[in-house]
Amino acid sequence: MANFVYIATSLDGYIAGPDGELDWLMNFPNPGKSDFGFGRFMKKIDALVMGRHTFEKVLTFGTWPYPKPVFVLSSTLTGIPEHLEGKVELVSGDLRAIVNDLNDRWFKNLYIDGGQTVQSFMREDLVDELILSRIPVVLGAGLPLFGKLDEAKRFDLVKNEAFKNGIVKTHYRRSR
Repeated sequence: MANFVYIATSLDGYIAGPDGELDWLMNFPNPGKSDFGFGRFMKKIDALVMGRHTFEKVLTFGTWPYPKPVFVLSSTLTGIPEHLEGKVELVSGDLRAIVNDLNDRWFKNLYIDGGQTVQSFMREDLVDELILSRIPVVLGAGLPLFGKLDEAKRFDLVKNEAFKNGIVKTHYRRSR
């Protein structure tokens, strides 16, 4: 049972540009069409927990990319698009209670996605593993991956992988 963050950042720690733009990710060279291990990662995930902003961004992609159940954290959304009924569920409230409820429903390994959601899970010390892919670009401004914490959170290195196109993927596990 674990909560995972699997996310790409710029070298200066941003997950999106100042207006949420992701073009710097989509236009990065990937001649071998590698998924950089994302497919393998998704096989061990039972469900995703994402924030409303990330959900709304994913809706602009056209096709729904997730084969697993998705739980969207939102206190403002009132419904899910009809074509996603049965695939997406709205949740709100205390993060620990949400995680416990999902675990009780046999969603043991959760993929946590979205800037504010990752920051909230970090503040509550609910992130067990971080898999960060550093894209060799400096954005200079944007949406940071991590926000202010009341105390430091220590992680141990599990694995480090460097790819030919300059991406470095680093896997960390929470040291408790």
